[in-house]
Amino acid sequence: MITKSLFLSASVIFFLSQASAGEWMKKTVRYELDGTTFESTIIHRDGSGGARPGVLMVPNWMGPTEASLKKARSVAGEDRVVMMVDMYGVDVRPVNGDEAGKAAGAVRADRGMMRARAARALEVFRAEAEAVGLDPERIAAIGFCFGGGTVLELGRSGADLDAIVSFHGDLLSPTLESDAGATKAKVMVLHGADDPYVPQADVQQFVAAMQATEVDWQLVQFANTVHSFTDPSAAAPGQAEYHPVSAKRAFEMMDDLFEEVWED
Repeated sequence: MITKSLFLSASVIFFLSQASAGEWMKKTVRYELDGTTFESTIIHRDGSGGARPGVLMVPNWMGPTEASLKKARSVAGEDRVVMMVDMYGVDVRPVNGDEAGKAAGAVRADRGMMRARAARALEVFRAEAEAVGLDPERIAAIGFCFGGGTVLELGRSGADLDAIVSFHGDLLSPTLESDAGATKAKVMVLHGADDPYVPQADVQQFVAAMQATEVDWQLVQFANTVHSFTDPSAAAPGQAEYHPVSAKRAFEMMDDLFEEVWED
């Protein structure tokens, strides 16, 4: 739990488009962990309908971008609060695949750091509950590619979450077999059956590890679908490519899971 002094020390910038009901509200939250400063963004619709469920969203290896913010807005819709997470720190903003690979690789190489950064973001998100109309007891985590692997790792740390959804994410972890069972959330993995970066050998290793647990999990594989299938900018045939049909189905499955865990 964040202390009052730590909460007050966070540097917060609040942007409002207009005060009228239904406008998008965007709040940028700056915080620190182990000497690194992070800047994540909370987005939601203005409204007075009471506290709403929240989604901690970890973007792909490019980190916080306008494209990821657009995706966060889509996930938020009319009745959710979404926090787009900065996993790199304010000094790391990749501009191409090479830079993104180095940034993501550095985080993947230290799973303790990955978990700590994701957990810190979740802590900050909950601390902002009153300010942004979030119900701190109803939070899920989702991620895309690098972000998908991150939220699964967060789950294995025993994080208090209702649901975890990985879209074309990394499935393996150095401690997968030993701590997969620590996951408290319902888990949904949405995967391209022809993904060359997360091949079927990885899928089967993940399945075997999860079958040895009591976790409520499911894995869905989409036919004729490769990596990054929810990313409209992905255009590497046979490797990382947008698939509108699979993307639509995947987001609908996410919505169905959220309805299940948050139904009144």
